[in-house]
Order: sequence, then C-alpha cells, then structure tokens
Amino acid sequence: MRKPSWIGVDLGTQSVRAVRIAASGAVLGRAARPLTSSRPDEVRHEQDPLDWFAAVDAVLAAVADPSVAGLAICSTSGTVLLTDTTGRPLTQALMYDDARATLELPKVIAADPARWSTAMQPTWALPKILTLTPSTPSEWRVAHSADAVAADLVGHPVATDTSHALKTGYDLVARSWPFDAFDRLGLGRELFPEVVLPGAELGRVSAAKAQVTGVPEGTPIYAGMTDGCAAQIAAGALAPGAWNSVLGTTLVLKGVSKDLLDDPTGAVYSHRHPDGGWLPGGASNTGAGALSTLLPDADLDAFDRRARVLGPIDAAVYPLTKRGERFPFVAPDATGFELGDLPDDQHRYAGVLQGVAFIERLAFEHLVKLGAEPVGSVALTGGAVRSGYWNQLRADILGVPVELPATPDPAYGMAILAASGASVTETAARMVEIAEVLEPRPSARLEHLYGEFVAELDRRGYLG
Repeated sequence: MRKPSWIGVDLGTQSVRAVRIAASGAVLGRAARPLTSSRPDEVRHEQDPLDWFAAVDAVLAAVADPSVAGLAICSTSGTVLLTDTTGRPLTQALMYDDARATLELPKVIAADPARWSTAMQPTWALPKILTLTPSTPSEWRVAHSADAVAADLVGHPVATDTSHALKTGYDLVARSWPFDAFDRLGLGRELFPEVVLPGAELGRVSAAKAQVTGVPEGTPIYAGMTDGCAAQIAAGALAPGAWNSVLGTTLVLKGVSKDLLDDPTGAVYSHRHPDGGWLPGGASNTGAGALSTLLPDADLDAFDRRARVLGPIDAAVYPLTKRGERFPFVAPDATGFELGDLPDDQHRYAGVLQGVAFIERLAFEHLVKLGAEPVGSVALTGGAVRSGYWNQLRADILGVPVELPATPDPAYGMAILAASGASVTETAARMVEIAEVLEPRPSARLEHLYGEFVAELDRRGYLG
C-alpha cells in the first residue's frame, strides 16, 4: 500500500501553486501556473474565475498521484464573486484589494453600525457584493475564490470556511451570518453559503475532475483558510507569542491570542484558530509590490546586492502599493512619501526596504497595545524572503529573532491542514522545519529614523 500524501493549493494574485507532502512533512512535489486575467487599476482589480479553474487543473495534474488522501485550498482574503445555483461563475471575481465599493460602505455600516462602524472596509467582500448584485437574486449565490474552485472540483456548490467568510460579514463570535443586517441590505438569506470550520470536509473530487487532474476520484476536499492564515500554518506560528509576517506584494501579519482582540480603529481583525482561540492580524497596502511600481524595469536582484554593501541609510520610503492604508492604521486617503535624502534609485530601493520594515514594527506595536502577547519571534514568509539583506534588516528593526521556515508556501500550509485531523498545531509542530534563525543587531541609527518615520505619519494625520 502507498503511504498517504496530501495536497495544498494556493490561489495567489499572480499564480496558482500546489504542494504535495508526506506524513513527515517532506515535499513530494510542487507546481505553479501563472494567472493572466488580472485587470488592476488604481481602484478596481478583477480576475476571471475560469482562469483559476484551468490553472488549478494544471497544477494538480503536475503533482497528484494515487496516494493523495486529501487536499485543501487557500485564497486571497476578501476576494468574492457570484455563482449560479450549480456553482458556475456568473461574474468576474473582485479581488482582495478592489476598492470600488467605497460608495457602498456607508450602506453596509448603516445596516449594523454597532457591528461594522469600525470593522468594515471598502475592500472587504460584503460591500463589494452590493456592487455585483443582479436584478434576479434567487438565481445567484455568494462565493469566495476557494469556494468556487472547490465547487469546480466536486461538481456542486460547497460550504465556505470561517476564515474566508470573515470579510463577508460572518460573526465569528456568534458563529452565524448576521441575517438581520443582510435583510436591511436587501440580501436574501439563501444567497450565503453554509459556514464550517477549517479542516471540515466540503465534498469529494468528482469522476470528471479525477480524469483531468489525476487526483483520485472520491478524494476529500477540506475547508481551507485565507492565504495569510495558510502562511501562518506553514510557518508553524500557531502558539501565543509566535507571529508570522508574510511579505509579498503586500504585508500581512498573523499571530495567536487566547482572547479576541478589540481594535476600535478597525485595523486589526481576527480569524478563528482551527484548534480554538484567535488569529489576530491585519493586511497593509505596503509591501514588495511597491518596488516594481517605483522602480519599473529595474534589476531588483542587482539593487539588493548593492543594498547589502550600502547598509542602512538615513532615509525611508513609505511605499504604498495603492492609495489608502488598511493596517496598522486605517487611512483611506493615505499616500506614500519619502523621508530623507534619496539621491538615486539605489537609495530609493534601500529606503523602500526600511520603510516596509518600519510599518511592520509599527504594526506589532499596535497589536501589543491591544493586548496581544509580546512578540517573542517572527517567522518570515512570502516572496520577499529571497532577500537575505531584507530579512536581517527586518530582524534589526523589529528587535527580535526572525525565523525562516524551510517551506514557507501558503500551499504547504494547506497541505498541513488537509493532513491534520484533530490538531493543526500539533501537525504543524511535527512537519514544519525552521531553516535559519537571524538574531537582531541593535542600531541607534535605525531607531532614530524609525522615530522620525512614525512622527511623519502622525504629522500627516494617518495615525488618528
């Protein structure tokens, strides 16, 4: 008999990735396919769900074999679309950073001010649903991207999970949809899927999809989580005091708390921990994506090599990937800025690295002020971990050790979740390997610049 293996799938912004793992956590296969249907602009960002289906079929076909015992899917938080009653897409998907629902946000807040006055943002799924609503409500259903892909694999609509449902308004404390508020918004109760905990079985791979993907017919598909939570599982940061910082196109922080953190500013939100407790954190509009915007067509690897020689500089860039900020503060009209002397693109590159790390530190300080456990260590995941210089700089600015997991992919986290059974914390502890630990190096120069950076944010009114 073959030893069982599990697959995790990550529906990213630019690609779909899949990882297959053994019971030991060893990676048995991986694959990626690009997504080419994105159409982002300053406000709008859409993708074609059919592009997801084709890419998922391809990556599964590349990694699957008869030993697969289950799979789970993660996707971007707040990405939403409408499907028909059979699960087929009726609309384009509005992506996690699509901000077209600014005019709908007041309607959502007015439907339940006590619940949403500070805890709802225009990029969240619920306001965006109001911009998609067709004239015949009975013929459509709400789905998140992971839901749509799971439905395609099993051949019928599936439940959603508490993680993806959060930004659609699901009440994680009451564990129910706020149907009274939905009624006031004209959204019928039948439009929203059942909600289950991550790890619950959603359905089984259909015969038709088994032929296309190579995943055995009848393989269970388990409810996943959003990509930030998936990366947190891949990092093994599932106990209080351990944090995961995902730095890719944008910056996402996730930690663990026993009690739910209450943030009156609305910058911090919490997912349910699959094993109990909470996963507080937030998503910034800063991140490595700003490098391609500020330095188009640049050789970023060459810039990174020279940054290591240059070392810390007396300047920083607040590098927003788009207008407005979501975390560690909420400032819809925030714009990026440069602080200090930046005589050339090399210094601008170094300034972006320092500015992102400053926002990361400010985010941790905000979380601790709300009652989160003091930061003991931070696991770094996301595409930016390819820069060894940036990793060390982040450790120096945060002032705590940073850990580099051996397999920091969100898809790997979903494979762990699919394999978990009773406890994802225990399974991750067994499977996750830390490849390197970087100790912080104190720097009075960076401390002084960080103070100036925060003061500039405050001067502009962004910190409230």
